[in-house]
Amino acid sequence: MTVSNRKSEHVRVAVEKDVRFRNKTSGFEKYEFVHCALPEMNFDDVSAETEFLGKGLSFPLMISGMTGGYAGALEINRQLAEVCRIERVALGVGSQRQILENDQYLESFRIVRKTAPDSVIVGNIGAAQVAEMKDCLPVQKMIDLIEADGMAVHLNPLQEVLQPEGEGRFSGVLDGIERLVRAVEVPVIVKEVGCGVSEEVARQLVNAGVVYIDVAGAGGASWAGIESYRGARKELALRFWDWGIPTARSLEMVRRVRGIRIIASGGIGDGVTVGKALALGAELCGAALPLLRVLVKKKIEGVISLLERWREELRMAMFLTGSRRIEDLRREGVIEKV
Repeated sequence: MTVSNRKSEHVRVAVEKDVRFRNKTSGFEKYEFVHCALPEMNFDDVSAETEFLGKGLSFPLMISGMTGGYAGALEINRQLAEVCRIERVALGVGSQRQILENDQYLESFRIVRKTAPDSVIVGNIGAAQVAEMKDCLPVQKMIDLIEADGMAVHLNPLQEVLQPEGEGRFSGVLDGIERLVRAVEVPVIVKEVGCGVSEEVARQLVNAGVVYIDVAGAGGASWAGIESYRGARKELALRFWDWGIPTARSLEMVRRVRGIRIIASGGIGDGVTVGKALALGAELCGAALPLLRVLVKKKIEGVISLLERWREELRMAMFLTGSRRIEDLRREGVIEKV
């Protein structure tokens, strides 16, 4: 099966099937904000605006990489980019690996920058492909194609083993990431795809020069779940459906590593959860599956409405904790474990 066909199948399964973790949550429900009955400010004083990769955002959110590299991806990416332009949030494209196969679907990636010329756009390539590259020129071409502000390298060992077409070759990934950090002209973001990042892995990445880590923990979509609907390794995929570190736990681990700027994704489904992730040390949150499903059912208007609700929920949580700015959420005593 070509990379293009595989990408199309992934989107179809994610939209049509329940692929969320079954017996594991993101872990954010174990935290509660400490209510401030005397915020000493007006609600209109609260601003969730922030900056990421040198550009302003209306609130700290990235629509995480979903797709690209097949015919149907062009319209999905165009609509997501339009949402990002209107709502001033960041956008990550899906894996650009298909570009290594042929140039048939370049426009499915190029469309994001055409549609959102001033937005934060992040490229995407798999860690296994980075490890195999003799030089970093192919990745720089991916960056140039979408004029990316950053480049994500996704770690997906579980998915690769479970995919019928997978490549479970992860030897040399760390060296490949270190070469990439030194070679490309934009920041490199290393991200999991739903199984979380441990403290030890974060330390290894810091030593390789990585500054940004997306913990992408368990609690949202399960790639083992997605692959269980596709491949010959169904029984194995079912066994590992709930494999991974819950997002909040992964965030706790990674924040102990100095020098890391954290993105939290995996089970982010409302503005209060965004606030909890920020209070626990994240700089930005990412979400994919809930936004994709709304896009399919309610188009651009539905995603805009959802993001506006999340932003107001975040601002409400900030107001009720006496937090005028995002930075105020990170002060001691704002959030506690229950």
